[in-house]
Amino acid sequence: MRPFRFGVQIASAHDGPGWRAKAKMAEELGFSTIFVPDHINTQWGPLVAMTVAAEATTTLRVGSLVLANDFRHPVLLAKEIATLDLVSGGRVELGIGAGWLKKDYQEIGLPLDPPAERIERLAECVLILKDLWSAAASRRSGEHYNVNVRHGMPVPCALPHPPIIIGGGGRKILSLAAREADIVGINPRMASGRADASVAMSISSKDFADRVAWTQEAAGARWDSLELQCLTLICRVTKDRESSLRAFSTAMGVCPEVLDNSPAVLMGTIDEICETLLRRREELGLSYWVVHEQEMRDFAVVVARLRGR
Repeated sequence: MRPFRFGVQIASAHDGPGWRAKAKMAEELGFSTIFVPDHINTQWGPLVAMTVAAEATTTLRVGSLVLANDFRHPVLLAKEIATLDLVSGGRVELGIGAGWLKKDYQEIGLPLDPPAERIERLAECVLILKDLWSAAASRRSGEHYNVNVRHGMPVPCALPHPPIIIGGGGRKILSLAAREADIVGINPRMASGRADASVAMSISSKDFADRVAWTQEAAGARWDSLELQCLTLICRVTKDRESSLRAFSTAMGVCPEVLDNSPAVLMGTIDEICETLLRRREELGLSYWVVHEQEMRDFAVVVARLRGR
């Protein structure tokens, strides 16, 4: 089993000093990584935010969770990530996905292609990224990209390349992650293109066990090299676990038992959450856990107990 490590997803701050303070706090509290999402809203631009966070810290890793592939050309993205990896001393983790939120696509006027097409495009992108990071060149002609970069691209510090995170809740995207990623996010399904009730209906323990099984099957000999990640939907440190479960189950429209057993939910005292994490690593292999900014301080006690174990 891999040792535990922990990340925190933060979208923005009031200003530059505030963002730097959040990054420093994440580092001081023992989090491995600060992650920035990628949506068309008030959140900060992820690549700039990652760069500033790296400059403000010394050991904290900086990552995207996750960039929408359709928003950036892979050649330009490869250059930006390689540059950031160089200036940060190899502290970048690239989370990249096929894109899923309908509202984002509508607001920037991009068609939201069928999931299979978006996943195929992402697969081509990842191969181009790996070419450019390993050889500073790529010649690939596919259904979605036609590139002919012969020389001159920066090569990142991390070898063989910055860790790639791909996650999802469907078999096709998880199979791609198993074949090409270093870190696989085991997530709920986002097939509706919205954060709606269908997401809550895909977080049962069986759903997650199936996703891990699909990943293992597709990974083959790569399985032992993969790190499994979970971005929590709910993380609540509380002494009244039963009341919290009832309140969240009513709000989300699922029964308390589903939330109680879901790997996407961490709820209870510090001792109970630590026991849950140990059990879920044993059962599912999940060792890389990500919480949200509002949970960072309370969760820091869990981080202090389990990181590196």
